[in-house]
Amino acid sequence: MGSKEIKKVTTHVLHEMKEKGERISMLTAYDYSFARILDDAGIDVLLVGDSASNVMAGHQTTLPITLDQMIYHAASVVRAVSRALVVVDLPFGSYQGNSKEALNSTIRIMKESGAHAVKMEGGKEVKESVDRILSAGVPVMGHLGLTPQSIYKFGTYVVRAKEETEAKKLIEDAHLLEDAGCFAIVLEKIPAKLAGRVASELKIPVIGIGAGNKVDGQVLVLHDMLGFTKQFNPRFLRRYLNLYDEVKASVGKYIKDVKSLDFPNDREQY
Repeated sequence: MGSKEIKKVTTHVLHEMKEKGERISMLTAYDYSFARILDDAGIDVLLVGDSASNVMAGHQTTLPITLDQMIYHAASVVRAVSRALVVVDLPFGSYQGNSKEALNSTIRIMKESGAHAVKMEGGKEVKESVDRILSAGVPVMGHLGLTPQSIYKFGTYVVRAKEETEAKKLIEDAHLLEDAGCFAIVLEKIPAKLAGRVASELKIPVIGIGAGNKVDGQVLVLHDMLGFTKQFNPRFLRRYLNLYDEVKASVGKYIKDVKSLDFPNDREQY
């Protein structure tokens, strides 16, 4: 589906894609310029991820990013988009343990950024918040498996749900989120077989990141996929470009041209 065909992607369209067996493409976006390119390329879903905390702000975890900062990134992305569905992460501290707070945070995101849906991490423990947000008419995407906002609880970024107990809870949580009314779920860094099972049992789309190819779609962090980052090398990451080196080389050439008086030349001045 190219950029010529501007059929707005909605939660309903994603359900239809799952029914037809058409895979869903999703990437993160945090700013206007990149979001415009991604939307023009025909991406289905743009996630304004709390990974902005890492790739845009340089934090070690996703925890420090604030609701105000997420709204700023989301508004920038929404202004660029004419086709993709824009989903925004509820940041750490804006919904945990308090469904009223979750609803207030969501209302701010929707009103101030113009986004189309929110995403939150967790299963049973966030059900009350999911219910409350859905009752206000806002679509919710779930997120199970490795949930980066709980990194200090896990203590590591290893693959989740390898043990039977955790796998069983993940399956139960996935069904619970679907029953509560979530329109889709992200499964992060879990065994491919388990992810495939969840996707086959649920009617709603299941998007994977490090969850194999038996799910309904894939998501990657834009800066990882384009090769802006070098130190992050999980097995699930495919780098489509090596922009770190390409940008560095271009800037190096610019510096050289400026210092040698090669830039600007006669044709580049008035």
